[in-house]
Amino acid sequence: MSNKQKQIYIILSQTGTLLSNILKTTTGATYNHVSISLDPNLRTMYSFGRLNPKNPFIGGFVKESITGGTFAHFPKTEALVLSINVTPYQYFKIKYKLETMSCRARLYHYNYLGLFLAIFKIRYKKKNCFYCSEFVKDILIKYKVKREKEFNKITHPIYFLRLANARRIYAGRLKAYKYPAQLAAAN
Repeated sequence: MSNKQKQIYIILSQTGTLLSNILKTTTGATYNHVSISLDPNLRTMYSFGRLNPKNPFIGGFVKESITGGTFAHFPKTEALVLSINVTPYQYFKIKYKLETMSCRARLYHYNYLGLFLAIFKIRYKKKNCFYCSEFVKDILIKYKVKREKEFNKITHPIYFLRLANARRIYAGRLKAYKYPAQLAAAN
């Protein structure tokens, strides 16, 4: 990997919550949540999900952690981690956007209606409202990491496995994740 390139990480997960199990049954997908991280150790991940780990009915922009929040309440969460190379400029712009969103989290809301309609292949979009896969897709397209044509109009978390140049670097229990030693040595 060139010294000029940076990496971002796409984390697909299946927590075993009631909602994720309903989505798994409905879609047949192994993973039903997606997050994005700039940190190879996944200390901070960003997504749209539960604001309170115990309440699935209040959602929005969230900073997630392997050891805190929803993932801490569901220690059997299964995950698949993808790595995507980006330019330093893309990395900086994504980082700035995520930090800005984090500071203004109250302006963003969970797209419950969009998630429900996506099950029926109906797209519903409202300003500053996302569900997890809409959010990650939007970031990747907005900062030209991926092109819009690489995604379906309605994107489910499992579709991120289809992305060209996304390397699978881990699959297993999220709480057991460690940045792969062979990749750390290459950096």
